[in-house]
Amino acid sequence: MKISEMKQTLAGLESVNFRLPTGEHLPAHFHVTEVGLVSKHFIDCGGVERKETVANFQLWEAGDYDHRLAPQKFLHILNLSERILGSGDLDIEVEYQQATIGKFGLTFDGADFVLTQKQTACLAQDACGIPDAQQFALPQLQAASCCTPGGGCC
Repeated sequence: MKISEMKQTLAGLESVNFRLPTGEHLPAHFHVTEVGLVSKHFIDCGGVERKETVANFQLWEAGDYDHRLAPQKFLHILNLSERILGSGDLDIEVEYQQATIGKFGLTFDGADFVLTQKQTACLAQDACGIPDAQQFALPQLQAASCCTPGGGCC
């Protein structure tokens, strides 16, 4: 999700709810403790220099159970953050404390903002000699020959 999409979505909401990839909702008393600009300048394992920049939201919960972040307040925070984020329409990354700080992508399903799982990947697979994922495909099993009585699979 991009900043512009979030602003547009917030403008039409009556409440702000976040849901984890597991389907569990964040407590209604969560806080947005940071909105920041995160830039990553790196070299991948193939020697290619890369840069990534995202808007980062940090969500946090405390014992103040009466706290509720209204959509208009969240929109106000985003508008204030333009001083830091600039005018670019950045992708959003969300941090949320679990066993360690989790990093998530973000989507909206029509009712809730949904934290999405992020995955690592090799950005230079051809330079590293990693074969195409299609080479790892499992052979298709015939249902008739698998796990039938006397078929020998159990």
